[in-house]
Amino acid sequence: MSLKDSATLDRRAPVLGAGVLWGSIGVLAFSLTFPAAEAALPAFGAVTVGLGRAVPAALLGAVCLLVARVPRPTRAQWRRLVLVAVGVVVGFPLCSSLALRDTTSAHGAVLVGLLPAATAVLAVVRGGERPRWQFWAACGFGMVTVLTFAVIQGAGQLRVADLWLLAAVGLAALGYTEGGALARELGGWQVISWALLIALPVVVPVTVLAADPWHAPDGNAWLGLAYVSAVSMFAGFYAWYRGLALGGIARISQLQLLQPVLTLMWSALLLSQHISPATAGAAVLVIAAVAVTQRARLTADRTAQAPR
Repeated sequence: MSLKDSATLDRRAPVLGAGVLWGSIGVLAFSLTFPAAEAALPAFGAVTVGLGRAVPAALLGAVCLLVARVPRPTRAQWRRLVLVAVGVVVGFPLCSSLALRDTTSAHGAVLVGLLPAATAVLAVVRGGERPRWQFWAACGFGMVTVLTFAVIQGAGQLRVADLWLLAAVGLAALGYTEGGALARELGGWQVISWALLIALPVVVPVTVLAADPWHAPDGNAWLGLAYVSAVSMFAGFYAWYRGLALGGIARISQLQLLQPVLTLMWSALLLSQHISPATAGAAVLVIAAVAVTQRARLTADRTAQAPR
């Protein structure tokens, strides 16, 4: 290794370390999303928990933008922010909340375990990369594992909840890919703040129409809704997008391998859900498949960047 290469690594090491730290905070925040949403669903309903969570989060984002006096995004950035809003402000929260009406957060954790691989696929397509065959083989294995698990759990067929979860994975991957790239230009908290404000004209009227004023939620329901609003929808994305911007999408997205395991743990501890051997086994296989996709992509990155 030359002195120049060594100096470059020395400069990048603190940035990568900070990216890992911020990314880990984001993963920890997201790992509690499904249990918190499941606690809020019976009292508030899927639309309020899925879309309504964005209203308080948007207010937090607006305050941050006003205090910091940040400039408005460019026209090109606005178009990309719409994709972020569609993916992570509207699509993933709503689809996952609709799924959790008919399944558990433990079951959902297995299917959403494919999210890092889905994000990597979109990043590959968006960046015009040509990863090795191991990447696509691992993606296929992970998808087959998830579908097999869902069919077995659904007594021989895919349930509607599984389709909602798969849609949630695709939409979140879109939001992660665009948001991670935009975070390098705008900053992580600005990306999620602007995306929340973009979605607000749609989210507010739908939430108002879906609200049930006659239902009295208990403390657990309020706590769950507060968590998915303030943490899952805002603070978690602040940390996650900052981590992606500092450490790179390919590297930091590997941290999400821990998310299904953490969600299973929270589901057992907080909701007393039974984690069956089939659920745990499927989670391990999905994590292994996603790990191979990330390793294959990183290897391809190093090969492409190596001096010739």
